[in-house]
Formats: sequence, structure tokens, C-alpha cells
Amino acid sequence: MGTVRGTLLALLTATLVLAGCASNDTRAEEDGDGRSRLATTVAPITSIVANVAGDRARVTGIVPEGANSHTFEPKPSVAELLSTVDVAFLNGLHLEEPTKALIEANLKPGATLVELGDRVLPAEDRIYDDVFPQEEGRPNPHLWTSPRYGVAYADVVADVLAEHDPDNAAAYSRNLDAFRRLVDEFEAAMRTALGTVPPSRRKLLTYHDSFAYFAEHYGWQVIGAIQMQDLQDPTPREVVRLIEQVRAERVPAIFGSEVFPSPVLERIGEETGARYVDVLRDDDLPGEPGDAEHSWLGLLRFDYATITEALGGDPTALRDFDVRNVAPDTAHYPQ
Repeated sequence: MGTVRGTLLALLTATLVLAGCASNDTRAEEDGDGRSRLATTVAPITSIVANVAGDRARVTGIVPEGANSHTFEPKPSVAELLSTVDVAFLNGLHLEEPTKALIEANLKPGATLVELGDRVLPAEDRIYDDVFPQEEGRPNPHLWTSPRYGVAYADVVADVLAEHDPDNAAAYSRNLDAFRRLVDEFEAAMRTALGTVPPSRRKLLTYHDSFAYFAEHYGWQVIGAIQMQDLQDPTPREVVRLIEQVRAERVPAIFGSEVFPSPVLERIGEETGARYVDVLRDDDLPGEPGDAEHSWLGLLRFDYATITEALGGDPTALRDFDVRNVAPDTAHYPQ
């Protein structure tokens, strides 16, 4: 009886193992197409990675569009995805700390975590202010609002992908070259439009402190941001100071977020007579996934055309720019 029972147990075990193998093989056929698997955080980075990777990789964003990337905590189910990816691309510079912690805890052995901002931004070029204080070692992380750093991100992505997947290195290099040319074309249109804003009006008061690197590269001035270091509204004293500054500098428009309404900015507009424009986007791409404007360049075109027009300039050059990707963007963007 023991021998028969042992034989039956062995047969049952073998059957379960074979069934499991068949199930795994089927899953591999359904999900595994031989392409690299890449995870990304905020949507602008997802867009940049998708342009460089093209059809040679599967790109999945983790941070939903419109979420506060500083504080967003991914669902535990994201851990399963992270255990399958080959490379995870983050902005870094302390932008997505809860997401970074989950990635570090769940990446499979041999997978690579790449913090783009840390790689491209030298220590001497890091911008600190009241919102991102130097004593805490937290520089402003919003590099992607400057075309210069978007290209720098793409350079790193291409290098990392070529190292991970050398068989497709030539494809990544071609996509990178096309992306650089496209950004050069965009930047020319951007400079033309921004150049129509009177120099005395090239000043930004925004909801979130997202445009510091843009301002540095293009000769603008950020006079303040409403969302403070602790991601809360400013104190009444700070609001009074901003009102006085807007009046003194005769700022014609102040800018809020399309995602996060700001009664404080609305009040500053009422007190100063400045127009309150509440549609700027930090990392929430325009349109819907699959639309041409749903891209990093679509985001920049929207923001800088909006800023140009609100401050008395002519946004025609930007609005006439043909927003497009250099490779089909099939990335998953969580909404």
C-alpha cells in the first residue's frame, strides 16, 4: 500500500509540475516577447524613455498622471511588476522617495535602477530655495521643464539601454539622434515665442516650484511658489509678502496648477489685479495616451504657450510646432 501511495503521489507531483510549466510557458508566450521591460515614474520621463526605446522595449509608468510625485505611494500590486523589469528609470534628486523605496525593495537580481537627475545635474548646478532647502540636501528636482535636461535624460536612457541590450544599440542611437533633432526644432520655436514677452514681464509666480531650471536657462525670474517645503500652503505672512512682490513688480499673470486648485493664488490675483491662470501642468501630459500632444514635448508646448500668451507675448511659433514622437509611444501611462 505504501508503494502504491508513493507512486500515486509521485505521479500527482509530476502532473502538477508539468501543468505549472505549461502554464508558465503559456504566460511567457502571452507576455514575454523578448523585449526589455522598463519601468518609469512620472509621465514626462515615461515619454522620453518611450521615444528612445521605441518598439524594442515595453515601457510601463508607475506614478499616475496628476498625482503628487513627491508623496505618491504605489499600490503593493506594483511590486509584482517591478520584480519583472530589467531597468527602472526615476527622476531622482529626491523627487519620488516612496516610489524609489518600493523599487529598491522589489527589483529582480541584475536589474538596474537609474536616477536620471542625479546623473545629469552636477552638484554645482543644483538649485535650492525655500521650497527645496540646501541644508536638507534636496535640490529642485524638476529638470524636465527645460528642453536641455530632457535631451540629457534621453542621452542617459540610450546609454543604459545600449549597455543592457547591445543587440539593439543601433536602434536606440537612431532614436536618440532623431529625438535630439526634434527637441532642437522645438527649442527654436520656444525661444521665438518666449522672445515676444516683454523682458519686464518674464517673471513667474506659480503654484509649485517647477520652473527653476527653465528660468535659469532662458533668463527668466521665479519670484515665488505657493506650495511650500512641506507641500502645504504658505503662512498668512508669506502670502502678504507675495502680494507685495506681485504689486511691486507689476506681474500681469500668476500661474496655478491644472491638477491642484489654489485658493491662495486666486486670492493673490484678486488682491493684486494679476490674472490667475490655473491650467499649468507639472507632469500631467495633455490629451490622452496615444494622442500626439500626450508627450513630454506636448507638455512643454502647452505650458510655455500658456505662459507666453498670459504675459503678453505671441505663442504662435509654439502653437504651430508639430508635436510628435520619433518612435511610436506604446507605453502604459497610469491615469
